[in-house]
Amino acid sequence: MSSTNALDVLIQALRRLPGVGVKSAQRMAFHMLQHDRAGAEVLSRALHEAVGAVHHCARCHTFTEAEVCSTCMDPARDPSRLCVVETPADQAAMERTGAFKGLYFVLMGRLSPLDGIGPKEIGLQKLLERAADGLVQEVILATNFNAEGEATAHVISDVLKGRGMHVTRLARGVPVGSELEYVDLGTIAHALVDRR
Repeated sequence: MSSTNALDVLIQALRRLPGVGVKSAQRMAFHMLQHDRAGAEVLSRALHEAVGAVHHCARCHTFTEAEVCSTCMDPARDPSRLCVVETPADQAAMERTGAFKGLYFVLMGRLSPLDGIGPKEIGLQKLLERAADGLVQEVILATNFNAEGEATAHVISDVLKGRGMHVTRLARGVPVGSELEYVDLGTIAHALVDRR
């Protein structure tokens, strides 16, 4: 493999990252090769080790190196509340609030029929089994507020309610510290409908 070909392969590999186009991938590749070869080696090893060591938690489906993640193993967590999120990044955001002390189920995606992602691909059956463990009393749907996230929440809600589960959805509203004149109209409308 020639150096030009190896560079092209590196740039194409970096383009696989979300939000990284050709120019960004080139800048990253050139920077690592020109200014930080040691950093490139560290990144390469870390990525290789993570791919080999990190897998899905047997209970909540998030990323972990153990059979069951530390959140699921934490005896201080409230097992009666199960928060459903789309990704491990969403779970991390929920955790940073410090407001939720229950357990999670990570879908690893959302319904998107046009992309061939249906209930099976997001692990709906595994979620149903998890929610029916005899401990869960409330399932909190914390999917994103876009078309796919709303559709995902709707399908999950219908299935769980059909099985007699208590299902709630994250509230939508005006962001804390914002001024109404600068908030988009859809957010204001939802906040008005969901007022309490």
